[in-house]
Amino acid sequence: MTVSKDIRILVVDDSVGIRMAAKKTFQNLGFKQVTVADDGTTALAELKNSTFDLVVADWNMPKMSGVDLLEAMRQEKTLEKIPFLLVTGEDNQENLMEAMKAGISNFMTKPYDAKVLSEKIERIFAFKKEQEGRNE
Repeated sequence: MTVSKDIRILVVDDSVGIRMAAKKTFQNLGFKQVTVADDGTTALAELKNSTFDLVVADWNMPKMSGVDLLEAMRQEKTLEKIPFLLVTGEDNQENLMEAMKAGISNFMTKPYDAKVLSEKIERIFAFKKEQEGRNE
């Protein structure tokens, strides 16, 4: 399965350098519609005002962390099914378990690697398609 390059992606990270690097990585992979947000609260506002097919968010951010954003999304009917890729600088198993309970679609560690990112997105959308097939 190849993911459409026309999907709308929201990248959330408090570091402007990482946001720009992530956006460039997505664009290098052929994704054209990439929006960035500087923290979870900004991202939640974006999600309520526009349609996105994937959220890629950093774990550690001020105001609202990636997991807090995910939990807020899973509470909203219109946002609950949007795939969520959590990005972290740490490989902490307890944090990962917390994120899995909250409903992440997948996770990856920084820095952004185009090959790993592409594989994660393929897996997320393959799983989503499989889930939708079961619910029909």
